[in-house]
Amino acid sequence: MHAVSIWPRGLEVNAVAAKVLAGEGCCLDAIEAALRFSEDDVRDASTGRGGLPNTAGEVELDAGIMFGPTAQAGAVGGLRRTRYAISVARRVMEKTRHLLLVGEGAQEFARAHGFPEFDLATEESRRRWEEWRRKEQASDGKDTMGTIAIDLNGDLGVGVTTSGTPFKLPGRVGDSAIVGAGFYCEQGVGGALATGVGEEAMRVCATHTVVAWMQHGVDPAEACRRTLEKLRKLNADLGEKQLALAALRADGTAGGASLRPGFAYAYWDGAENRLVEVSPLGG
Repeated sequence: MHAVSIWPRGLEVNAVAAKVLAGEGCCLDAIEAALRFSEDDVRDASTGRGGLPNTAGEVELDAGIMFGPTAQAGAVGGLRRTRYAISVARRVMEKTRHLLLVGEGAQEFARAHGFPEFDLATEESRRRWEEWRRKEQASDGKDTMGTIAIDLNGDLGVGVTTSGTPFKLPGRVGDSAIVGAGFYCEQGVGGALATGVGEEAMRVCATHTVVAWMQHGVDPAEACRRTLEKLRKLNADLGEKQLALAALRADGTAGGASLRPGFAYAYWDGAENRLVEVSPLGG
């Protein structure tokens, strides 16, 4: 049993996943519980309740989940007024023939499946939107929360949730709702997560690329590095944009890479939950 969650705050998120896995829960239950914890955490302005809004002042959520043994996946994009985007994404995976629902369709689906409408804004998120509106300064989002889990049966899953780039245009959907960009896994190989500027993750199908490298025998950290190097070759205009990747191989080996400093991931090896700091790419 193993789990990986991204960013330093992923230690708390990973601890939730670890508790489910240690209790012999399945990987999807561990991921959903962990990411619901993040979505409820108003200290985190990048997911769920308290997430930073779009330019119109509305919080829009993206989330996705994938199950390795069957390659099933579900995702939502631009979901409004619904508390647990990751749970809606899982319901899309398990109850529909689709992989992605967005906007009003996603909200109607959530309502039809018993998810109550809920004001996602907090006093703090409203204050930050008002401040942005006065200054009209551009803002690049760099945060998502994601978890990869391997359960007692060896089943592998991956999930992500985010409120997206702060002060984005209404209707913008990022990589966290896109299979192969923000999240991906393959049973017997491993899974990967992306965080940072979602458009850059989508540009190179980042998480699918990482898993493909691992399938060819490349270790997780090197697979992440090679994917980011590919992005740098394709897009010379990255500037100070951040994109970071974390991966967990089916044998429990973890690794990560990032374009810029500051990225770390939490790794639970079945006994210890620890933070692993990642050195940025040079050059």
